[in-house]
Amino acid sequence: MTGTLINTATILVGGFLGLKAARQISPPTQQRIKLVLAAFTIYAGMSMIWKGIGGSFGNVLKQLGIAMLALVLGNALGMALRLQNGLNQLGHYAQERIAKASPEDDNRFSEGFVTCTLLFCVGPMAILGALEDGTHGDFKILAIKSAMDGLAAMGFAAMFGPGVLLAALPVLAYQGTITLLANALAQHLNAPLLLDSVRVVGGMVVLCLTVVILDLKKVPLANYLPSLVVAPLLTHWWR
Repeated sequence: MTGTLINTATILVGGFLGLKAARQISPPTQQRIKLVLAAFTIYAGMSMIWKGIGGSFGNVLKQLGIAMLALVLGNALGMALRLQNGLNQLGHYAQERIAKASPEDDNRFSEGFVTCTLLFCVGPMAILGALEDGTHGDFKILAIKSAMDGLAAMGFAAMFGPGVLLAALPVLAYQGTITLLANALAQHLNAPLLLDSVRVVGGMVVLCLTVVILDLKKVPLANYLPSLVVAPLLTHWWR
């Protein structure tokens, strides 16, 4: 649970700094932060793929083929389940709360708690990062998410007040639960190839996060989350 603990700590630190300073980060600084986060995201994604593939050249091609097929089938399943649409609706709900916030609002504490809980818990990075931390003890994804959440908490604390700090608790419970469940599942799987397939597919999804971080293109990442379940099933069937 190292990644989740780091994430929780950065939200608290960012929230405290936001309450103290209450300053906006300048646009040039924001752009530099995005570039750094994008670079770390590329590194995390490539690292996952590199660690997930192995063996002969033919076996590597087979693993990559399974990963690509899992992404296609997973995306189709995600579209059928309307996962991205559901997350978009939650995002709009949070955005409306932000728009309605004002210094004179007596409900700013609860508004900040609910809004930040949605923003910090809902998203592919929370799930992918917790799974990677639980199955392999690798918290790179959650480290990137931690940096993003810490900066967001800094800005939201200035807007909503101390309610933002309380949002760290749902993050700890939500991501921590996924990590512990993933760890228990990994210990009962006798075939490392099944976990490697999840890692390769997860790495490919993480790479797609780069274009989202840099605001280059909108990618329905949530629709690809079922690929993490499809990949080990295909691996088990194809071996």
